[in-house]
Amino acid sequence: MSFQATAFAYLFPGNAMVNSLLATAYISIFPNLLLYFVPPDINTSSLNVLVSFAVGGLLGDVFLHLLPHAFLGEHGEGGEAVHVNEQKNVLIGMGIFGGLFFFFVMDKLMRVFNGGGGAHDHGHHHHHDEKKEDESVVIKKDTNNQEGLRQRKKTNDEKNQEQDTKKKDHNEIKLSAYLNLFADFTHNMTDGLAMAASFYASPSVGATTAVAVFFHEIPHEVGDYAILIQSGFSKKRAMMAQFTTAVGAFLGTIIGIIIEQVSRADTGEKDTLVVGEDTGILGTGLHPSDLVIPFTAGGFMYIATVGVIPELLQVTGKIQKDRRQALAEFASMLVGLSLMAVIAWNEGAA
Repeated sequence: MSFQATAFAYLFPGNAMVNSLLATAYISIFPNLLLYFVPPDINTSSLNVLVSFAVGGLLGDVFLHLLPHAFLGEHGEGGEAVHVNEQKNVLIGMGIFGGLFFFFVMDKLMRVFNGGGGAHDHGHHHHHDEKKEDESVVIKKDTNNQEGLRQRKKTNDEKNQEQDTKKKDHNEIKLSAYLNLFADFTHNMTDGLAMAASFYASPSVGATTAVAVFFHEIPHEVGDYAILIQSGFSKKRAMMAQFTTAVGAFLGTIIGIIIEQVSRADTGEKDTLVVGEDTGILGTGLHPSDLVIPFTAGGFMYIATVGVIPELLQVTGKIQKDRRQALAEFASMLVGLSLMAVIAWNEGAA
């Protein structure tokens, strides 16, 4: 038995239900515990390198594990023929699109309720606007006053207006923080669904998905933690908020387990009633539980490509610094992909 198989057997010793719950605990508890050691003002460049590694792992899991399993199933004996069912492939493709579309809808609604920007945008733009307002006040006073005094007393109206602006900005930042927590809760539910669907598909698919999600959750939790700190949360309160969103992962896992158990029970009953009949959705032999992995793959694709990569495309304008940062991110992403490739290769040879 290889080291990889031994490690997975040690980490996931039970049946599909137990292993999916264990995996959810791993991906929820340990990344949040690491937040205690993370400084609130973590360096953006370092975080982006970690995010690039997570993106490589996540996309590696999608293209090397989830999608092949969704279309071809678990590998069997050597020389086994693959029977192509176009109708079944159409439904699987719709499941993939469903996962991507679900996250697009969630992302769009979050931006609508957040006033058109993300949590990061609020933090930067509000401070920038305040500086512009202050500069405009100083310029107006300098032009109107010929004596050119540097310090001037503001009128009561100006003070009240500034206080109202700061209060409004603070409320908007708080709103973005709470919306971000809700989005994180939904995201974690999808991770929980992925854990259940993967382990019910096979132990190897479940283990590799757990590894990919674990490495994705670390920078994800760190980024959300930084957003909460910037929004005025204390370190303790931000950590508690992140632990609260972890409930979503367990909820998603439980929902996934229920879907799998009900689907398998229905399949067993139909098989006993009618032997040899092609049951399932529209007679394709595909059952609702079989669409959870395609749905998860579509969600992971959206998270990695739309939710994360656009942030990695941002540059500072300093060529030397951006060049070093780009090379580090490229290498980190390839390392994440290579890790998933090695795991896939070894499980295929097992």
